[in-house]
Amino acid sequence: MTFKYSGTLFKSVRPLQINSLHSLRRIIASVAIGGVLFNTQSALAADVVRLEEVLVSASKKTESLQDTPISLTVFNQERLTVEGISGLKDIASKVPGLTIEPFPINGGSLRIYIRGIGIGDIQVTQDTPVGLYLDGVYIARSSGTSMDVAELARIEILRGPQGTLYGRNTTGGAINLVTRRPNVDEVEFSQIVSAGDRALFRSKTSLNLPITDSLAVKFAYLTESRDGFVDNTGPGGDFGDREIQGARFDLGWDISERLRLDYSYDRSELESYNYTFQAVTPPDPNGNKGQSNAIKNSTQARSRFSENMLGSLATTAPLEASNSDVEGHALILSTDTGFGLFKYIGSYRELTDAAYTDLGGGLGSPDYRLDTNRYDGPAAQFANGGETPLVRPEVRQDQSSHELQFSDAVDDWGIEYVVGAYYFEESAVEDNSPFHLQLTAPIDGFEDAHIVNLVSQKYEIENQALAVFGQLTWTPDIFDKALHLTVGARHSRDHRYALKNQRDEVFIEYSPVAGQPFVLPLAELAQNPVLGPALAPIFIEAGLPGDRRFDDASGERRSKDDSFSFVTEYEINDDINVYGKFVEAYKSGGFNTRDPQLDGNQGAASDGTDYGVGFADGFGEEKAVTAELGIKSEWLNGRLRINADVYQTRFDDMQINFLLNGTIADTKVLNAGKAKMSGFEFDARALVGDDIIVSMEYAYIDAEITEVIDSFGNNVTQRYAFSAAPVNSYTASADWIAWRGESALVQVNINTSYMDTRLGGGDVQKAFTVLRDYQLWNARVSLDDIGFASGKVSVSLWGKNLLDTEYETYAIDNLPHADRAVLWGEPLSYGIDIAYRY
Repeated sequence: MTFKYSGTLFKSVRPLQINSLHSLRRIIASVAIGGVLFNTQSALAADVVRLEEVLVSASKKTESLQDTPISLTVFNQERLTVEGISGLKDIASKVPGLTIEPFPINGGSLRIYIRGIGIGDIQVTQDTPVGLYLDGVYIARSSGTSMDVAELARIEILRGPQGTLYGRNTTGGAINLVTRRPNVDEVEFSQIVSAGDRALFRSKTSLNLPITDSLAVKFAYLTESRDGFVDNTGPGGDFGDREIQGARFDLGWDISERLRLDYSYDRSELESYNYTFQAVTPPDPNGNKGQSNAIKNSTQARSRFSENMLGSLATTAPLEASNSDVEGHALILSTDTGFGLFKYIGSYRELTDAAYTDLGGGLGSPDYRLDTNRYDGPAAQFANGGETPLVRPEVRQDQSSHELQFSDAVDDWGIEYVVGAYYFEESAVEDNSPFHLQLTAPIDGFEDAHIVNLVSQKYEIENQALAVFGQLTWTPDIFDKALHLTVGARHSRDHRYALKNQRDEVFIEYSPVAGQPFVLPLAELAQNPVLGPALAPIFIEAGLPGDRRFDDASGERRSKDDSFSFVTEYEINDDINVYGKFVEAYKSGGFNTRDPQLDGNQGAASDGTDYGVGFADGFGEEKAVTAELGIKSEWLNGRLRINADVYQTRFDDMQINFLLNGTIADTKVLNAGKAKMSGFEFDARALVGDDIIVSMEYAYIDAEITEVIDSFGNNVTQRYAFSAAPVNSYTASADWIAWRGESALVQVNINTSYMDTRLGGGDVQKAFTVLRDYQLWNARVSLDDIGFASGKVSVSLWGKNLLDTEYETYAIDNLPHADRAVLWGEPLSYGIDIAYRY
């Protein structure tokens, strides 16, 4: 398939091809950071120094990365420090096969894709197919996920379905955020202060206090502030400015030799100003913008366009702050019963997320607005009796979960197993009320007449999920016990309920130069028995949107699923482990709040088509099945580590989300698709001498939607493709201890990442949302282990995106004033970290 945009061709790559010779050269150049160093293999093998063992908990137990039959990337505490990572947003370009993008109208939420699997439209009624876990607790809502966690010890990215041990909503994979636990050995204190360009200030404080020889507590606190990289020359805050506060309390108590209790409380607060989309491509004069067709020329004239990143844009109404507030409690009880290990994980979390976004044209034009701020025009007086208020769409959610695990090993039989049960419930409200402005703009050719869209929306959900699961590994007494056979199963049940209230009305304001302004409500005109039949075709031809109303529209769905996994591992020797596996997972069904139809009995949708389903009907589950072959290996006495895997995934009843023709935000979600993808993943890490470590990770994805059948039986596969599925992506890095002194050392890190061309959202055939490939270079130089006040001091200078590369993180094609508008990635940034650890 070939995508054409602005004179440039973007071609999807067929299996086992590099995207271009240019891409291949980039890969070779990056590998060359350390590749030439392998000529000293015989010398390396003679040395006893080896790469540090990496421990993970991806299989619900602590074990070596090399013994875990899962394709995963791990950032341990050392890597988190070297790479400058404190939360999810910081790994956006550091893991091949992983794509993290900001949600277009809420920068506090992140859209996460693994192996090209993710969700494009974040709604409170829908779940993401990538599971996010904080110390084993599932985080259901993606709002607030960009906030930093105060005291991370490890991040694990698990690629591929994880349906047995992790359960629902892991068809793409899972991400584990693991925090540091308190210990009773000694008092520990750390303080890290950072400063940098764009007024960056960051402070991380951590204190571990042993209370007795069996009880310890830990306190952690984070504060950060930084300016954005796009100025707002209009009223209100500047785009991208943010302030973060995060705190965490942990308690670890060995109640007895057999019983341990861990409790944690965390709270994070984020205040930020969302970036606005920068217009790149004006509307096609001969194209049809659907419901915004009547205003495309006037809005284009009131917008600012550029193919390069602009340093400033302007709002008309004041740019308001967005706020996310997240807090949670977690309790873990672990006991050795004498006949097995028992663990209980309980949690309760609350989220409040209010997001304000201005999607206007960036010129600050007083008569073109695409925001939710106050409005006192004639339509507001007519429909509301006065000014409509400022509304920041808000998500309020609370969730609780309980998980029981029992594990044991029967050595005489060569059996190791875990069984468990899981219960989850949540309630949430997405509140975009009361009645307020959404859009106002002049009608093309009638500058005295404006379209005004006022809206009020409120969606509520109640969800419950229940599961029982088990996994058993058998090591038969053959092949020197080098063969391991694992089988896993999980039975899940879901109950989902959604309630929709919406009032969406469109008015025409006419304000002649001389005379009294008046307001024409389109709904009244369309329903007039005399004028309606004559005006309706004109409204449709002009692209004027219609009114809609939902009053306590509800939907309810119940479902169940059985997912299985089969894994075969064989240890060729102590350093080489190969595996093959077959795994299943499912993504929950849900409801689509942007569906313009109530149900299958309502009639035509906003594009004039009757799809036979609506909001109340919802959509069903999506199933993924993956076959994978992999190798985990170490060579040269542990100085070289090479892991690789190949996989193929098949999707059935895929949830297809598509924009209705001629609309701005009306969508349908149908279980109408089938898809397949295959890929190859590779990572290598080598210790050269005693002072240099080089590493590289690479991911290849060939993803294809193979069949989409619409509600009428038509095959419309050509309209769809995977977004956020780059064919090629890689990272490479080199760590060098450049100097060793008696009481200090100098360390240098250089790393690069490459992301291939990929699709955004929108119309695949027009491809205005194609995101072009890019490569980033980062570096860090540290003077470490300086003795001071019974502790150690480190001073680090760092730079990110050193070549100041301009790259897009997301693109849309449905704004009234632009066929292509983008969000840009972070430009060059730099700073200094000063750390004291005791």
